[in-house]
Amino acid sequence: MSELLLANARVVTEHEVFLGRLSVANGRIAAIERGDEVPAGAVDADGDLIIPGLVELHTDVLERHAFPRPGVHWPAEAAVLAYDSELASVGITTTFDSLSVGYVIDSRQRPRDPRPLADAIATCQAHRRLRAEHFLHIRCEIATDGVVEDFERLADHPLVRLVSLMDHTPGQRQWVSLDKFREFYAGKYGLSETEVAGMMAARMADHTRNAAPHRAAVTRQCHARGLTLISHDDATVGHVEEAAKVGTVIAEFPTTLEAAHAARAYGLAILAGAPNLVCGRSHSGNVSATRLAALGLLDVLSSDYVPASLLHGAWLLHHRDGLALPAAIRTVTASPAACVGLNDRGLLAPGRRADIVRVRADGDVPVLQGVWRQGQRVG
Repeated sequence: MSELLLANARVVTEHEVFLGRLSVANGRIAAIERGDEVPAGAVDADGDLIIPGLVELHTDVLERHAFPRPGVHWPAEAAVLAYDSELASVGITTTFDSLSVGYVIDSRQRPRDPRPLADAIATCQAHRRLRAEHFLHIRCEIATDGVVEDFERLADHPLVRLVSLMDHTPGQRQWVSLDKFREFYAGKYGLSETEVAGMMAARMADHTRNAAPHRAAVTRQCHARGLTLISHDDATVGHVEEAAKVGTVIAEFPTTLEAAHAARAYGLAILAGAPNLVCGRSHSGNVSATRLAALGLLDVLSSDYVPASLLHGAWLLHHRDGLALPAAIRTVTASPAACVGLNDRGLLAPGRRADIVRVRADGDVPVLQGVWRQGQRVG
């Protein structure tokens, strides 16, 4: 007997969309059948879309819940539970929580050691308190003093799967435009022109002293532990070549077409920001995700700092930019899952995990009607 039967739904499989029904048994998809019949006991989806649960590879929104105001440190488990509920409410059933080591600016709002948050995630997950399944993605700001030691303290945590090597030095990668750097950090931290200038000089000096040796040290640690490496904000062919040489599998947020074309040539999956797609531009003045998609240079979307943008972005790829719906949905389901070896999810097919999202998508913004993880209602 099925645990769940969704009928009269537009089922979005890997390559097609059709009216049908989907049954779940033992947390897995048991069968998918065509037709508009609604058997007794079935949930009538009323023609809504049924898609796989969303897979998020990079979101740092947990830090917003944990440190909601300067000087306010929310209890770690309470922050994790609130954050997890937000993710489930927008259809994310698998997430890689991005925790940072190293700083562009040490505002003293966020503690240097993110292990309490990592442990809170593990504790909540072990006690089955979470709606989504959580893994960890560690973001290493490689030009920062102490980042290698900070990473070592976290690298053996059992939930760590992904590591990105970041360099937010002014004049580098994301911040090739120094004017955009000044605008962003002055606005975010309320810095004066003099303070921004001093900070920029300090960060450039840090880069000269630390970036190359720290990149090499963190890379060695990842290889020793079998952790997946991600490049971040590649701007040049040289950046991509550097990443490919050490076994990187994902080019995260390439900032130029040049870098995106190089990532494709080297066989790296290309990840772009869904907020970039929704807003129609990069907030830091870099290449737009819409442009990448139009050129076939976008494999995976990430919600980054706006969880609700993940499904919205995929819908815009289809509704606004003309990508076939199955292909658009793959950017937030099957493609990210495959990049990190989670081959039990990301597609609606018999035998796959019953991570399912029901979506009413008859306008510019999709509206969630239900979320299930392993056949259990979570949103």
